[in-house]
Amino acid sequence: MALALYRKYRPGRFDDVIGQEHVTEPLKRAIDSDRVHHAYLFSGPRGCGKTSSARILARSLNCEKGPTSQPCEECESCIALAPNGPGSLDVIEMDAATHGLVDDARELRERAMFVPANSRYKIYIIDEAHQLGPGAANALLKLIEEPPEHVRFVFATTEPDKIIGTIRSRTHHYAFRLVPIRTLANHLAAVCESEGVPAEPAALALVARAGEGSVRDAMSILGQLVSGTGPDGLTYAAAVQQLGVTDASLLDDVTAAIAAGDVARLFVRIGDVVDSGHDPRRFVTDLLERFRDLLVLHVLGVDKASQLVDLPDDRLPELAEMAQGFGRAELNRVADALSEALSELRGATAPRLHLELLMSEVCLPTGATDSLDMLARLDRLERRMETVAGRAAAAPATPAAPAAPAAPAPRKEPTPEPAAQPAKPAPKPAGRPPAAGGRRPPGPPPAPSLDTAPPSAPESVASAPAASSSDVPMDKLMALWPRVLDRVQANSRVAHLLVRDCRPVSLSNSILTLSQTNAGAVAAFAQGGHAERVRQAILDELKLDLTVEMTLGDQPPATRPAAPEVVVTDSEDDTPSEDDESVEATAETGLELLQRELGGRKIAEFDAE
Repeated sequence: MALALYRKYRPGRFDDVIGQEHVTEPLKRAIDSDRVHHAYLFSGPRGCGKTSSARILARSLNCEKGPTSQPCEECESCIALAPNGPGSLDVIEMDAATHGLVDDARELRERAMFVPANSRYKIYIIDEAHQLGPGAANALLKLIEEPPEHVRFVFATTEPDKIIGTIRSRTHHYAFRLVPIRTLANHLAAVCESEGVPAEPAALALVARAGEGSVRDAMSILGQLVSGTGPDGLTYAAAVQQLGVTDASLLDDVTAAIAAGDVARLFVRIGDVVDSGHDPRRFVTDLLERFRDLLVLHVLGVDKASQLVDLPDDRLPELAEMAQGFGRAELNRVADALSEALSELRGATAPRLHLELLMSEVCLPTGATDSLDMLARLDRLERRMETVAGRAAAAPATPAAPAAPAAPAPRKEPTPEPAAQPAKPAPKPAGRPPAAGGRRPPGPPPAPSLDTAPPSAPESVASAPAASSSDVPMDKLMALWPRVLDRVQANSRVAHLLVRDCRPVSLSNSILTLSQTNAGAVAAFAQGGHAERVRQAILDELKLDLTVEMTLGDQPPATRPAAPEVVVTDSEDDTPSEDDESVEATAETGLELLQRELGGRKIAEFDAE
């Protein structure tokens, strides 16, 4: 019969204990400096080296060449206390679960008075010390406080809080920790090399994660997998099948479907999980760990997150790119939904239904007012707007033809103070500014005949020299204004909402003046640094460095003549068709966008004064 790996590779020296340097180094220095305490308390999770360290401490103290932190491994005591050795009469290992009564404590107290048989110290290792009864703990209290010179105690426990304070206060307490996954995976690789079994790094990482930081658990799992390996050694596929964990390719597919909101594909993958007999709770647990990794990569990036994500280095860039498909709030919301589903799946009679409802909720958030849900909706909305803006920017921009006559009843320009500005008639070519995302102006740039006063036409002609100081004249700026709006939308959603209903009214001395009918929008534009964003958009699209100002203009007409506007531009070659995706995705007002994405409703409307 083969010896279990966790017994075969049990450490025999402090240097062989992995992941517990914060304990082994102080103990080694205490032994070498002859400052060993009479009682120690080792606490920590199971399988992290508490009992093994207690045996190494006993071996170091009773070595014939010691006490020394480096046992000689040649003397009688070292051989007896070696891993899987016969043991020593002077090192008594007790389990408090079966020797925790008062009578057991009294018997121990009587035997402790006798000197060691053939060693320097008589050492008592009491495992599961938290199971000592109150009577037994009190009976040992005096002995632990003032033991004979030849007696040493080592208490090992997974629950130090259950040990009475009078015992804890008389011991030196060392807290053992779970071993990091990378450290544990390297240790498993060394064991496989010693056993002559080839192993894939991904499979060892999977075993290390399954061990959850416990060396003994990981070694036990590795022994199970190694015992059934074939000529190819330990492969990732074999480890996935035997451990029942979710395959990484399945997690990748599910994550991509959640990012795309593809509920149909998610339902198919859930069917594969259930039909294959995979544990639904295990699937949700693995998916939750995946979204935790995505959140860390989204926040920190590949370089800083490499120490916090227990994945092979070659997988980190791929997952980092996957994380960019989500917003931070959306990652939080999905992780929160998965965490809640774990408790609901415990004992569920219809796990497939629970999983399908979970995925439907994750991909299609309802109108709940939960903060995570609202932030996730904003993330989704912003990414959608950025995607549409990128598609619109990639398409060739065609300026509107200036030849068609303007529709009747255009908006009347505000009349400035008695002194007429030369650039005043310039805004009239635009009629109404285009909506975000590629909506064409309702009418082509009209001729100066739109002016109500006959002297306007000469003024318009006279204004041309004033705008000639710029590389782009005013009429061409009006034709290219939709491209500027697209650039603003790609850079700042808020700035785009403020300028989407504006229209340029003058361009003079490198100062572009925009007219806005909403007083609140004018104030917000001046305070939030949005003028700089519009300036940068003009610089990127038109190669003009202009100062942008916004002024308050006249109130627009109460009704919007949508149908006549479409008819006027129907003959233009560059007018998008009715089934143009970019137009359908973005040709909506800010109010419609908020109502659709955030579930709001219009309560009242106020005219700006």
